Amino acid sequence: MADDSELRRNLLWRIETRRAAVQAFLRANRPRTRRRANVCVVLSSLAALFTAGPAVGGETFAGGVQKSLGLSSDSYVWRVLCLLALLVSIGSAILTNLGKSQDDVARLSSAEAANAELEGLGSLLQFGQLGVEDGAKLYQQYSVKIPFVDDVPAPAGAPGFAPPPPRS
Repeated sequence: MADDSELRRNLLWRIETRRAAVQAFLRANRPRTRRRANVCVVLSSLAALFTAGPAVGGETFAGGVQKSLGLSSDSYVWRVLCLLALLVSIGSAILTNLGKSQDDVARLSSAEAANAELEGLGSLLQFGQLGVEDGAKLYQQYSVKIPFVDDVPAPAGAPGFAPPPPRS
């Protein structure tokens, strides 16, 4: 059986490898989630904007736009604004539901929490404040919370951490 320091080093290497995977997941998914949320806000605002003129100005608004654009009928103004409001509302609804169906915000939150937990676990193990057996149990508990994060290779040259020795 391997000695305690070898097991501790192996567990620390696994923790750092898992944290690298979590951080890669966060780097890849944070911007996409933010963009999707921002686009939803813009599309919702445009839908409100397209309906505000007719709602507030009524026939006067439609007549003014008709005259300024040289249209033959104010019904074109109503139709175009309604069509634009419909299109941006549909776009916003689709993006919102895509985000919910993929559970983006919950996944990001879980990944952030697991990253912090793994970091704390690594510190406790590194400074000898936690035994290897308890550390392995906690590592399992934290890793199970993020099954959607794929493993990636350990960061090249991670200081103080050596990969586990090859099995013989």
